[in-house]
Amino acid sequence: MGLFAKFTHSGGQWREAEPVSEPYLFIDVHDSDIATVDYRPAPNSTGRFYLGTEPRIYFEDDTASQPVDRQAEAEGFAEWARQAHGREVGPADVLALMASDNEDDEPEDVFVEETVDRLLDLLVLPLPEGMPSDD
Repeated sequence: MGLFAKFTHSGGQWREAEPVSEPYLFIDVHDSDIATVDYRPAPNSTGRFYLGTEPRIYFEDDTASQPVDRQAEAEGFAEWARQAHGREVGPADVLALMASDNEDDEPEDVFVEETVDRLLDLLVLPLPEGMPSDD
C-alpha cells in the first residue's frame, strides 16, 4: 500500500494539516502515485499542478481533475518560489517534474515521493516528517 499523506509548508515549517495562511505550499500524496501540489498566492496561474500522474489519467475519469496548463503553472510556481521563499527556480525545472498530460507517458519515478523530494530540492526545503526519503 502506498503513502497517503497531506503536508503544508507555511511560516517556515511543515505541518500535517490543511493550509491556514499564505504563502503556503500544500502537497497531498495519494497512494504514492499522485501528488497534488497547491501553492498560494498563485501569480498568473491556478496554483495547482500534479506530480506522478494526473488524477484524470490515473482514475481514467476526465472529471477527476481539470487539465493543467503545465507551462503557466511552471512559470507561476517559479514566481511563487521567488516571492515566497526568495528562491530562483527555473520554470523548465518545474515543468520537467510535472505529471504528463499524455496518458501513454509513464512517470520518471516509481514512487511520487521521489518526485516530491526533487521538487523540494529546487526550493531548498527539507522533506516533511513522515515523507519517505532515499537517503
